[in-house]
Amino acid sequence: MMNHSPNPPILKPSRREFLWNSGGGLGGIALASMLGGDPLAANAANGALGGVLHHPPKAKRVIQLFMSGAASHIDLWDYKPWLDEHHGEPSDFGEKVELFQNGAGPWTKSYFQFRPYGESGKHLSDAVSPLGAVVDDMAFIHNLVGKTGVHSQATYLQATGFQRPGFPGMGSWISYALGSINDNLPTFVVLPDHRGYASNGPKNWGSAFLPASSQGTTIFPQRENPIENLTARARFITTEGEQSGLQLLNRINKKYADQRPGDSRLDARIESYELAARMQLSAPEVLDISKEPAHIRKMYGLENEGGTYGPEINIPEEAEYFGRKCLIARRLLEKGVRFVQIWSGNDNGFPRRNWDSHEDISRDHGPLAKGMAIGTAALIKDLKQRDMLKDTLVLWTTEFGRMPSSQGSKGRDHNPFVFTNWLCGGGTKGGVTAGESDQWGFKPLDRENPTQVYDIHATMLHLLGIDHKRLTVRNNGIDRRLTDVHGQLIDEIIA
Repeated sequence: MMNHSPNPPILKPSRREFLWNSGGGLGGIALASMLGGDPLAANAANGALGGVLHHPPKAKRVIQLFMSGAASHIDLWDYKPWLDEHHGEPSDFGEKVELFQNGAGPWTKSYFQFRPYGESGKHLSDAVSPLGAVVDDMAFIHNLVGKTGVHSQATYLQATGFQRPGFPGMGSWISYALGSINDNLPTFVVLPDHRGYASNGPKNWGSAFLPASSQGTTIFPQRENPIENLTARARFITTEGEQSGLQLLNRINKKYADQRPGDSRLDARIESYELAARMQLSAPEVLDISKEPAHIRKMYGLENEGGTYGPEINIPEEAEYFGRKCLIARRLLEKGVRFVQIWSGNDNGFPRRNWDSHEDISRDHGPLAKGMAIGTAALIKDLKQRDMLKDTLVLWTTEFGRMPSSQGSKGRDHNPFVFTNWLCGGGTKGGVTAGESDQWGFKPLDRENPTQVYDIHATMLHLLGIDHKRLTVRNNGIDRRLTDVHGQLIDEIIA
């Protein structure tokens, strides 16, 4: 088993020496970047694999779309005619079912109409109908199982491969293994919901025991200051004062490093400062979508850009905010960002602003799903017309599904027993389905052979040219990996 150290020693002397001798702090580094003479960028670009992949890759980059709160598979993707036929009848699963809240009501058909789309004839609900135009590029997995119906733990599992904190996010693993393919932007970027963080917040994309430089960089595109602390906001900060402060910081860093040889945390912090300097030059341009053609902005659902919205959750608002993130994601990928994570839904707001639809599926899922589908369909079309979809993997994720029985009169309870993910592009087959749920959408049809998140992660790494069993880091005496001790390739969806 290959064991890659998270602390490449080759970076330490050159990085520290450069910063300590430059005397120019971040300004000097930024100037070097402008002149095209930044020696640090080349060092930072080498990931733990050193550019030597385990096998030829099919994908270069990944976009993960994460629906926080548990999107209902049977109201979006997983068509169940049986529920149409038995709607309103008392539910009977043939076994005792422990639910998250208050028991199982009658069988309940989808709250949205399903229709066939594409040459594949895949049924999608009206809530995600914009994706019908690209359904033949998508590979569905309808037999995914979780381990818990608790949002925070289930979110950790999908985001990091473990149910508890303290493990790197999948984007951090990819950033660590492959390194950067750009000089001036992070390898791993996170675009949260505009209303706030999902369950666990930044812990979902933290680096944990990997180098701090591999963690996700959070950007809120709709805010006046999208990247916190990137630029000085106070008027009293002068160029001279900033330079003096940075020179003092360099001296302190040198003293700290001399006293603690072998400690990589300082190097990671310095690397983040270097990146921040380069981002000051490049990030504003990437985030500025004003020069995008009008038809592109419209395709992404931005025709109401700058408008005002009422207090109730609504389609135009969801379309604008999710579409903006999708468009910026495409721009980030074009500039060489390797992994972009887009989130929909914040943590347990009320009225609902996430996918946790215990009270009213139509009210919550309707706008969230349609807004997501508009932006996602535009993203797939845009990547395809730019010849980028073939080596960009799109992964749609949620933490678990929802029950085929009703909760109250209009909602659904948590269902960790089966749910849906789908993938698109990046070496996957289009218009296929791998794994089915049962006639109710309650559990996998083949209960002995479900798909687990480890299989998704293993397949994603495989498409990037990485053997998931060989990408390991020793932590606390254990060779840790994204897939823990599990993971099988989903061969049915690999082109």
